[in-house]
Amino acid sequence: MTGEAAAFLAMEDEHAAHNYHPLPVVVATAEGAWVTDVDGRRYIDCLAAYSAVNFGHGHPRLIAAAKKQLDRVTLTSRAFHNDQLGPFVTALAALAGKDMVLPMNTGAEAVESGIKVARAWGYRVKGVPENLAKIIVLDGNFHGRTTTIISFSNDPDARSDFGPFTPGFVSVPYGDAAAIEAAIDEAALTGTEVVAVLIEPIQGEAGIIVPPADYLPAVREITTRHNVLFIADEIQSGLGRTGATFQCDNVGVVPDLYLLGKALGGGIVPVSAVVGNRDILGVLKPGQHGSTFGGNPLAAAVGLAVVELLATGEMQERARVLGSRLRERLDGLIGNGVLAVRGAGLWAGVDIDPALATGRRVCELLMDRGVLAKDTHGSTIRFAPPIVITPEDLETVVDRLAEVLVQLRGGLHRSPTQNPFPR
Repeated sequence: MTGEAAAFLAMEDEHAAHNYHPLPVVVATAEGAWVTDVDGRRYIDCLAAYSAVNFGHGHPRLIAAAKKQLDRVTLTSRAFHNDQLGPFVTALAALAGKDMVLPMNTGAEAVESGIKVARAWGYRVKGVPENLAKIIVLDGNFHGRTTTIISFSNDPDARSDFGPFTPGFVSVPYGDAAAIEAAIDEAALTGTEVVAVLIEPIQGEAGIIVPPADYLPAVREITTRHNVLFIADEIQSGLGRTGATFQCDNVGVVPDLYLLGKALGGGIVPVSAVVGNRDILGVLKPGQHGSTFGGNPLAAAVGLAVVELLATGEMQERARVLGSRLRERLDGLIGNGVLAVRGAGLWAGVDIDPALATGRRVCELLMDRGVLAKDTHGSTIRFAPPIVITPEDLETVVDRLAEVLVQLRGGLHRSPTQNPFPR
């Protein structure tokens, strides 16, 4: 590491709150699936900003949309109309097969908005007595880090010293549809009533946990029968990542509300949304919910360009094809330092044998070899490269992981002395 890189790291360490523990790489530029640090070393990005950069760094169509709008108007607030919001919400509603869009900024805001909509729907449409609405969530969930959202998290790091917590949530095991029905019945016995089930079709932060194939269809049947909203948090899994527009598409399920974010902003600006039909989103009236930046013209212009990219289906197909090859290669490492592989499309969780190394250590060794990935829950590595990654670069990623595993198992005595991808 040069003095320049060290200086940047020192400034962050001194003046930025220590709420992250990033790998010691200082990115200066990026294009497609590659990033370059301040020392000129190049890396294949296998995190894609937790799927916010699904379409690659600096996608030409998305950058062009942003630049064009920057010269026109970037913010009006929702006190006035702008000429980008209408086309954006119309296109996004069509992509999702729904009527309406509630635009916000961050993924956590989309989740918070979905919670408010579900409660309002419960009181105003379903007829639940005031303050008695319950929302079912799933163990191991990750929906953000606001105070309401961490109230139903199982992660002690997210919860410790941040109480008191918001009531109104019931958590049940992920992958167990019968537990959801039991919780609905139990709520009725206690004088409360369930208005929604909030669920990640694939649990990302938990380690790319994919439920049984019949799970989401069973949840859909149960929620329909009990007049309960099915809210799908597709903030990480949606918009092409799993080889479909939404992961729900892969199992033939249509939720009542989609929660979207990350890739919706194309890696350029934060854009999120709640997408649903008028009979649900129509419960909101002026003054009951809002955001100064939500639906701003710059975000809407970029979001529209993202929707247009997805409308062709090319990104989804690419994620399917490349994801199949990624899974085939990763499965070949099971028994050689890898315990299990899970995922869908171009999104994989790889469980490293904890007797071999921590996930953090594996990511550090991958970084030495020019591959950037991120660990979670101790020994799981997440791979989610931009969908525009080339087949050759994807092969290189797995080759580098295989090299790391060989080194950790004693077959290599030292790491590379320099990143193999110079500028």
